[in-house]
Amino acid sequence: MEELILEFKKHLIEELNLEDLNPENIDNDAPLFGEGLGLDSIDALEILLILERKYGIKLRNSADAKAIFKSVRTIAEYIRDNRQK
Repeated sequence: MEELILEFKKHLIEELNLEDLNPENIDNDAPLFGEGLGLDSIDALEILLILERKYGIKLRNSADAKAIFKSVRTIAEYIRDNRQK
């Protein structure tokens, strides 16, 4: 699980252009939106693209995204349970 979390953090940094961060700076359980990492709705769309391109996951219900996108750990758990690639 820790390898998956690290891998996802690297994708997050690269795709969202968070060059001032490295994986160790991102708390696995910190909120991604609002306080915490401070991502916005455009970033959420980029995360959806990461899930599709890197892991073969398409979210069918956007209402599920709020719970899944809570933190890096919740996304990694979702990837672990649903990845196609």
